[in-house]
Amino acid sequence: MSDNDIFLPDLDAGDEQSTLLRILNQAGARRVLSAPSLDMGLLDSQPYPFMAIVGQFEMRIALMLALINPAIGGVLLIGPRGTGKTTAVRSLIDILPDTEVSDCEDGVFPEDLQHDNAQFLYPDCYEKYHAGESISHYEQVKLVELPLNARLEDVVGGINERIAVQQNRVRLERGILGRADNNLLYIDEVNLLNDDIVDAILDAAAQGSYTVRRGAMAGTYRARFVLIGSMNPEEGRLRPQIMDRFGLRVNVRGLMDKAERLEVYRRVQSYRKNPNGFVRQWEVLTAETREEIALARQLLKETTLADDAIEVGLSLVQQLDIDSHRAEYTMFEAARAYAAADGRDLVTVADVRAVAPMALRQRRSEFMVNFFESQRDEDEQIRAQIDSLTESLTS
Repeated sequence: MSDNDIFLPDLDAGDEQSTLLRILNQAGARRVLSAPSLDMGLLDSQPYPFMAIVGQFEMRIALMLALINPAIGGVLLIGPRGTGKTTAVRSLIDILPDTEVSDCEDGVFPEDLQHDNAQFLYPDCYEKYHAGESISHYEQVKLVELPLNARLEDVVGGINERIAVQQNRVRLERGILGRADNNLLYIDEVNLLNDDIVDAILDAAAQGSYTVRRGAMAGTYRARFVLIGSMNPEEGRLRPQIMDRFGLRVNVRGLMDKAERLEVYRRVQSYRKNPNGFVRQWEVLTAETREEIALARQLLKETTLADDAIEVGLSLVQQLDIDSHRAEYTMFEAARAYAAADGRDLVTVADVRAVAPMALRQRRSEFMVNFFESQRDEDEQIRAQIDSLTESLTS
């Protein structure tokens, strides 16, 4: 049979059939393979290049520091609509570095097996590692977005309904939090999340894991993610509990310089006219940035804090009357990432100064300061009364 001998039944004139069936009905295999693809209206994602963002230096620095050092604890972008917050986060896709992922059930890495008791704590991985087998691999960090209409079931996971109906068996599946393990979790309009979803995210972020229970079934999933959020303060405040989970807080305003605003217009116009061509213009710089981030992540393992940097940082937190111990932890980890990004393995006072506003802003609670001051006054009154009663008894 020749190529042209392949036929399908004729299509009814009024029947809406696929282009593929019409092509098959009219031609052979070679013409099928060479036929143009049908535009189904599906998105061909081509994010705006991160390095093409104009201005917004602090926002770009904060996001890159979070990529270099996940221990910073994430980034919160605060600002009005149309200032590029969501665009900047989604543009991270092209500069995301590779991260080491454990193949062991306990999430063990080679450095964990150097401890004296590793043979007893992780016997299976210990044997594989010392037998010359690999216990980890590298894969690119992913950006996982929390949809605006996500339900609690979508976030934490639950019973797979399709398998339950089709195969008549029940299976638990991890949710968005589980898929965000070792990745970035991005929440747009984080201040508008339902309280139950916020609580689930807070628990997972604090523990690095979470447990799903459905009847007699239970599953525990790892959820060690870097949290990135964005919000418009005009639409409501963020609960203090989740605000405290963001390591760096960045205020994002619109650019006020005319030349910069004009450059934003020109770049966006060029991107919308030809996304692929515009992205190609930034390919070299994007690749260089991704390589620099990877190198900084390696150098970070050896980066330490100078004594004067520690002294200045701790004194700053004390003088600002900040209670949360996450303040200095975030500041010092951000300073380590800042130094590593500059190719240095020693953090100086200048590094602490560079990251301090992002790490410490909005951490001082006027309510708590006033609360503790009132408590001190009350304690002094109690002690004064005790002293007075004691004197009266002894006199």
